[in-house]
Amino acid sequence: PLPIAPAGVELTVKKVLAEEKNKRHFENLGIIAGATLTVLSQAGGVIIKLHEGRLALDKDLAMKILV
Repeated sequence: PLPIAPAGVELTVKKVLAEEKNKRHFENLGIIAGATLTVLSQAGGVIIKLHEGRLALDKDLAMKILV
């Protein structure tokens, strides 16, 4: 899961375990199996770099993203 992934390393999303509503939202943001992202910070929530942008996720949602 993202909250325990190493920061500063490019990672590949293996699976998204969210319910359908959240899964669709993740897909719209580009968080799908096979996507690459980098964890920037894990203080409180999780901040990731995805494509050219940054995205903040709360810890509960971040736990549903397996890398």
